[in-house]
Amino acid sequence: MSPDPVLDQPGRRPARLARVTDVSLWAEWAAPVGLVILAVVFQLMNSTFLSLGNVKAMLVAAAILVVLSVGQTFAVATGGIDLSVASTMTFGAIVFGLAYAKGAPLPVCCLLALAAGLLVGLVQGLVVGRGRITDFIVTLGGLSVASGLALVVSDGKPTTVISPFLLRLSTQGVGPVGYTVILALAVALLAHVLLFHTRFGTHVLAAGGSPEAATATGISLANIKTAVYAISGLLSGLAAILLVARVGASEPAANMQFLLNSVAAVVLGGVSLMGGRATIAGPVAGALLLTGLTNGLTLLGVSQYYQPVAVGAVVVLAAFLTRFQR
Repeated sequence: MSPDPVLDQPGRRPARLARVTDVSLWAEWAAPVGLVILAVVFQLMNSTFLSLGNVKAMLVAAAILVVLSVGQTFAVATGGIDLSVASTMTFGAIVFGLAYAKGAPLPVCCLLALAAGLLVGLVQGLVVGRGRITDFIVTLGGLSVASGLALVVSDGKPTTVISPFLLRLSTQGVGPVGYTVILALAVALLAHVLLFHTRFGTHVLAAGGSPEAATATGISLANIKTAVYAISGLLSGLAAILLVARVGASEPAANMQFLLNSVAAVVLGGVSLMGGRATIAGPVAGALLLTGLTNGLTLLGVSQYYQPVAVGAVVVLAAFLTRFQR
């Protein structure tokens, strides 16, 4: 066997070793690698972690976060952020519940929830794109407005939603894979195609990578900003339907943990917070990792008060790794 020329050259590390010690590689694969490590560690500490029942429960729990994270990815890909996703989801759920209480057919309730999310996202996108106001400020305001509207229109009271269809959606599936999981994966697949196989996706990444160059080539930054926040809002409306199906009610209480976790999943997935660099598979893996982390800590009997600390630590670590992305 001929000697390895890389190994034989003095003063140079072996190619494989150099690749393993390349921090940028770990930055790109933080979510998948972290998910594997997490699964191994929690399984060793509690043998029920990877049981079929628990895995199915984790996937169902992760479905909502996957949908929100995909929407967040579009906003972050342009160099922005959507701080209103959780509040928009809550508002969509309240619209769903009120329509259901009025006797509206289930398809109409679903359409109204989607429309509510789309409306919030579209308004924010227009303000960001046309008004040229920082998306952080706009979506922070959107967070407050959507939360307030949810409380006002519901009078602060939850609405019970009893629907056999929604019950089947949240508890049944094809084999071991739940319907909500299939729906979330379908959303991720469509988002991947839209972001990486269409002209629109190319414009989104170009707008985030170099706004000046994108403008010079004729790309309308205002239209792109409007579109990505509309997509994020629409997917928040879809998440609202999944939330109602899972809880069996529309509750006006804000689900703010979804905001932190959606941003965390995107960062863990290797999406650049500066824009221009994105992936869909990464945030999906990030959402699974965060759901698995919470589930594993619960199985170990760790107080729920410590769980946000663990999530926050993971986010900071992931943000640190993004500094080394190519």
